[in-house]
Amino acid sequence: MIDIDKWQEIWMTIRKHKLRTALTSFGVFWGIFMLVVLLGAGNGLRNGVMQNFDLAKNAVFVWSEQTSIAYAGFQPGRSIDLTNTDYDIISKIKEVKVVSPRTQIGGRFSDSDFQLKRGNREVAYTIMGDYPQYEEIKPIQINSGRFINAFDIAQKRNVIVIGERVKADLFEPDEEPIGEHITISGTPFKVVGILGTRLTGEDALDDLQSVFIPNTTLQQAFNWGPYIGWFGLVPAEGVSGAELEEIVKADIKKRHKIAPEDRAALGSFNVEEEFREMQGLFSGIAAFSWLVAVGTIIAGMVGVGNIMLIIVKERIKEIGIRKSIGAKPWSIISMIVQESLVISGLSGYFGLVFGVFTIEGISYALNELGIESEFFSRPEIDFDIAVSAIVVLLISGVIAGLVPGIKAASVDPVIALRDE
Repeated sequence: MIDIDKWQEIWMTIRKHKLRTALTSFGVFWGIFMLVVLLGAGNGLRNGVMQNFDLAKNAVFVWSEQTSIAYAGFQPGRSIDLTNTDYDIISKIKEVKVVSPRTQIGGRFSDSDFQLKRGNREVAYTIMGDYPQYEEIKPIQINSGRFINAFDIAQKRNVIVIGERVKADLFEPDEEPIGEHITISGTPFKVVGILGTRLTGEDALDDLQSVFIPNTTLQQAFNWGPYIGWFGLVPAEGVSGAELEEIVKADIKKRHKIAPEDRAALGSFNVEEEFREMQGLFSGIAAFSWLVAVGTIIAGMVGVGNIMLIIVKERIKEIGIRKSIGAKPWSIISMIVQESLVISGLSGYFGLVFGVFTIEGISYALNELGIESEFFSRPEIDFDIAVSAIVVLLISGVIAGLVPGIKAASVDPVIALRDE
């Protein structure tokens, strides 16, 4: 049952010392407020960074360089060329789920023969020869049309997929590019898809100015032969990116007669490692936020504990009377702990509410003003964080009231009644 008299006593004590209670409560309020804001801002930072992290989180990229060690009769400095044969063999490795050969030509500083032309318009963008499975390594936003498919690869079709910026450079605003042709080095390519982007900043620009053609078509149309620039890979279930990286590189080294210890002959990039490092960074930010906020909460609770000790001293005669008429020690302790919980609970609740409103206000302002950032987006508070903050608050409130409560319960009634 609810003890109305006890709640009335607590309320009277708080009203009697409004300023003291308010100043003490502010420490708890500020600690919870800081916790919510810091964790919300940390989530905003994570969302901002991760929104541009659009590669498969366990993707691996492998490319060729030059050997640095003499091996099997070959001198160092030998260039290694990846070919369609490498693709066929790597695709059969059981640890490989996805393998996508990639080849790059053109670009702003390359031979003008690889510029994209349509009518009297001419632009220079990097042209990528790709396979359909590249979408499993990096999700692609198709605004209209489609991406490269298996028939394009098998039949070496002259088709091209372009980004929105390339479309704007080569077509009029009211023109429909799908079905039209773009010329590269005298070879016409039919536009089959227009790409958009989900990203922001420089990463978004890369998407919008991208150009894709089938890798097999690139090899044939531009006399590239069987050569491939690099491989994008995704490991099979239960295989880590690091394991796949070593397996594929060992396979290529064996076939191309590269010394096993030659680390310069093949380059690689493991997305999984970078993703893990970023997750570790965000975990560190969250831990730091908890450390700062909990430290502030503890400081606030020390203040609450000191106030409760003062309250015990002020009410020493009342406590002596309660004990002399048979009050149990636990009833005295519970009365003090309950008062501590009310002070810390109310101040913590308001800190939580104000913190959530602050984070939601920042998020709303960013959306309304249309502010986009590569490093900060959608600050938010997880429900689990709110629950954790409340649990920390309640535990701290009990601890803050427990020591004064035990001291009050140990008061000798005779000595208490003599107190002036």
